[in-house]
Amino acid sequence: MGTQLQNKKVAVLVANGFEEVELTAPLEALKEAGAKVDIISPEKEKVKAWAEKEWGKDYPVDKNLSDANAQDYDALVLPGGVLNPDQLRINQQAVTFVGGFFEDGKPIAAICHGPWTLIETGELKGRRVTSYPSLKTDLENAGATWTDEEVVTDNGLVTSRTPKDLPAFCKKMVEEIAEGAHVV
Repeated sequence: MGTQLQNKKVAVLVANGFEEVELTAPLEALKEAGAKVDIISPEKEKVKAWAEKEWGKDYPVDKNLSDANAQDYDALVLPGGVLNPDQLRINQQAVTFVGGFFEDGKPIAAICHGPWTLIETGELKGRRVTSYPSLKTDLENAGATWTDEEVVTDNGLVTSRTPKDLPAFCKKMVEEIAEGAHVV
């Protein structure tokens, strides 16, 4: 295990229907770098993945969203999958939790459809992002500048397009978390 993220605590926020590999690859990268990671969810005990074209595995929930506080974490990861962020963006507790990371300038990493949840925070105006292409108009309407690149970093905010971008996404995510809070 590496030490780049030793003493860093990272929240991974998911609802049922997150894209499985968009949880497992970042989780592995974070743990390999020495981070402590909590899977946080509105679900109580377990959360169900989506694996490309069908339901995937269940994953244990470390902390229920109602008991989570952004101040207890150094960074946030938002996996994609269509169902997952669509549920999170209409959950006021989730939006408030995500907003807490923006307020404190803490790193946030969101991939694929994950940036959908970011829109609801009102914090994307003037930020450079990428995502799954179908979110482009939504992100631009929220004031972000969307670009088609494998990974985009804007002052601690890391975004990527699809699972094929996971190697670049995970590398940049670890770098930004290691840097710590970014003053906007």
